[in-house]
Amino acid sequence: MSDLDVDRLTTVIEDFNTIFIRLPSIRRLNFSALSVLHTLDRNGPLRLTALLPTEQLKQPALTSLVAKLEDDGLLERRPDPTDGRASLLSLSPAGQEIVHSRHANRVAKLAALVDRLTPDERAVLAGSIDVLHRLTELAEDQP
Repeated sequence: MSDLDVDRLTTVIEDFNTIFIRLPSIRRLNFSALSVLHTLDRNGPLRLTALLPTEQLKQPALTSLVAKLEDDGLLERRPDPTDGRASLLSLSPAGQEIVHSRHANRVAKLAALVDRLTPDERAVLAGSIDVLHRLTELAEDQP
């Protein structure tokens, strides 16, 4: 690991994330609400208890957030077929539209930035996609 400056990598990722999360200008929602929508888009339908570890909120705060998203028509709650006492949360069509339009907006804005890179820089960036994906997998595997 001596050939990798992890401190600089961390700073660069933090700076990139700061810019990246601000790219979309479509319907402003707070970070926690967007995180729930994106988690359900990728992993849903889920029980509320399954969202707790991914969203890093206490259960009362998450319960309140989910209720607001449901009231806003962005989430739907259905009975869990494996346990009649529990509910599964999933995106409504309006919630799906927000997630997908934000993604499309980010793709367009990031593509415009990538177009400004040199061919060598684009090649390096392309080569890092699999490595960043692997880091994400490793992080998800940690308790």
